[in-house]
Amino acid sequence: MLTQLAAATGVLALLTLVPGPDMAIVTRRAVSRGRADGLRTVGGIAAGLLLWGALTVAGLAALLAASAEVYLVVKLAGAAYLCFLGVQSLRRPGGGPEGDPDGAGRDGGSGSAWRTGLVSNALNPKIAVFYTGLLPTLAPQGLRPAAGMALLVLVHVLLTLLWLSAYVYVLSHARRFFTRPRVRRAMDRVTGVVLIGFGVRVATSAA
Repeated sequence: MLTQLAAATGVLALLTLVPGPDMAIVTRRAVSRGRADGLRTVGGIAAGLLLWGALTVAGLAALLAASAEVYLVVKLAGAAYLCFLGVQSLRRPGGGPEGDPDGAGRDGGSGSAWRTGLVSNALNPKIAVFYTGLLPTLAPQGLRPAAGMALLVLVHVLLTLLWLSAYVYVLSHARRFFTRPRVRRAMDRVTGVVLIGFGVRVATSAA
């Protein structure tokens, strides 16, 4: 069982390292608001994974993945949210209004960082497909299916926390560079385009 768990962890680690919307959102928050805000965003992302994990173990995520209509609604909502975040970055590159260098006027208080991470994953039905389609094939033998999938969900959440938190710390050490007005404006524009691109890809992708 330990060998199977190690192999599953390796697969989940590779999938975690692949850049995606989560990394773009964390980049935006960490660069514009700092390390603490970036870490709160990571916490929200992890909470979103736990939510989908609980639904998967309960069997609800499989129902969503099997329902084309519900899947489409959640997918379009998630795509719209990513595009909304991208447009925010493009509308005010470089921060909030004058006198608001941290962009608080644009993004709200610190609690919004956690909500941003949570909502971005809660509106991502591909996680449901990923959990219901891949986790059963990786679950270690010798455990009940629900227990095996719950264990892998926790492993995935832990890997995500470690990877994105480390990424936030790297960004925070280089924040003096990223907060230069020209660099920050360029970063906001790039992040905005990337988020919109992910949103369009989510909206147009197959289940």
